Amino acid sequence: MESPNLNYIKELSGGDLAFEESILLVLKKEFPEEFTLFKNNFQAKNYQEAANNVHKIKHKISILGMTKSLKVASAFEKELRNGKTKLNSNFLNILDKIHVYLGS
Repeated sequence: MESPNLNYIKELSGGDLAFEESILLVLKKEFPEEFTLFKNNFQAKNYQEAANNVHKIKHKISILGMTKSLKVASAFEKELRNGKTKLNSNFLNILDKIHVYLGS
């Protein structure tokens, strides 16, 4: 499976290191909060709210250049909205990779 990277952020920044750092700081601040919200909603079987959490996390997956993972997250979001959960372990693997990458 793919790993997070800064390619998209570097492309957006045009070499502006301060911009890149500010994006990373936002990711490092927001990701753990969104991950916790997702876990809590999923464990409570509040799948609609969990789907909303996945939707927000998808933006971070995209920014971190994980195109295959974005497809998994999109499918999982749709699955949750239908009360299904079979892609949960795949999604958690993606979140774990991001967690390690961001050091959060």
